[in-house]
Amino acid sequence: MSDESPFLNPFRRRANGKSGNGSAGPARSAPNLADPIQPASSDAEPKSIYVSGELKASDMPSQPQPEAPAARPVGERPTGAAGDLADHFLGCAKLGRYLTVADNSRFIITDDFRTTPIVSTASAMAAIYSKDYLVAQAALLPLSEKAQRLSPRDREKFERLFVLIEEQALSDDVRTSAQAVRQAQFRAAEIRALEAELGDLLSPARLRYRQFLDIVKKLMDRKITAGPFLDEFRDFTQEVAGKLDFGIYSFCLDRLFGSVRVTLKVKKLLVLELLKYPALIRRELLTNILVYPGQVQELIEFIRYMVSNELGQGSIIEIELLEAFKLRRLSMGDIEISLAQGGAG
Repeated sequence: MSDESPFLNPFRRRANGKSGNGSAGPARSAPNLADPIQPASSDAEPKSIYVSGELKASDMPSQPQPEAPAARPVGERPTGAAGDLADHFLGCAKLGRYLTVADNSRFIITDDFRTTPIVSTASAMAAIYSKDYLVAQAALLPLSEKAQRLSPRDREKFERLFVLIEEQALSDDVRTSAQAVRQAQFRAAEIRALEAELGDLLSPARLRYRQFLDIVKKLMDRKITAGPFLDEFRDFTQEVAGKLDFGIYSFCLDRLFGSVRVTLKVKKLLVLELLKYPALIRRELLTNILVYPGQVQELIEFIRYMVSNELGQGSIIEIELLEAFKLRRLSMGDIEISLAQGGAG
């Protein structure tokens, strides 16, 4: 099956570190919106390295999961030391992972960087290594604002940090943004321009996201059939691809595939759609389904069958390795060795 699907081009640009349009929109602040999805019960709430307040909406019920430990702020290790999130971003980059996911259960969402203090090291690593462009771009904001408040003497270390981001960031647009903010001496106008670019991308996409949740409700209530739902899903993907924090998009799919109110037929049809996605994104989404707690065995077997029949051997191995990593059957080191050996072969 071919990976070519025109409506996913914006996703490809994001996966390769490019922005969807490369231009900033009119001046406006990045929105501070709570994640509009919440599991049906507190038992189902995912573990979190950061929560910007409790998730409010219960739009997409899911089957129960094991009780999760209490959330902790961004950058805070379970032991209380800083740097865990920074290590995580670096680990994702080493494995070629697209999503910025800590412990495979909660996504770092762009607006999270705007509502709670974040360890500077972790923010810098996110700006450099995150393959979600919006997360990487948003990670510049707390660094920029902190530098703006420092004295010229203390600002030197931040200037060196921004030079590092300019040299190493995976995204061309993130490199350009870091350079612009640094050369402007961290002036408020440049920081507002960065906020405006994020806001222009996020606001319409999140509105479209909430509209799609209404369609999901209709599906669960049997008020819409599989065919029209798939049309809505394709349209939703086309409109938000490259404009919405990819973690939110994936979290939405998590809830679809985890809900007992979505029929197995619809889930299988969605899997067929995911097989058309670019390899990097497809790998993340399919493995999320495979490792979802309590996932229906028939769906797991269907995914394995389709993957083995439709994808190349390299893609099959990558999916198996990432699944093993998410289930903690393999360490990151084990996977790096396996991928290196596969490349040498």
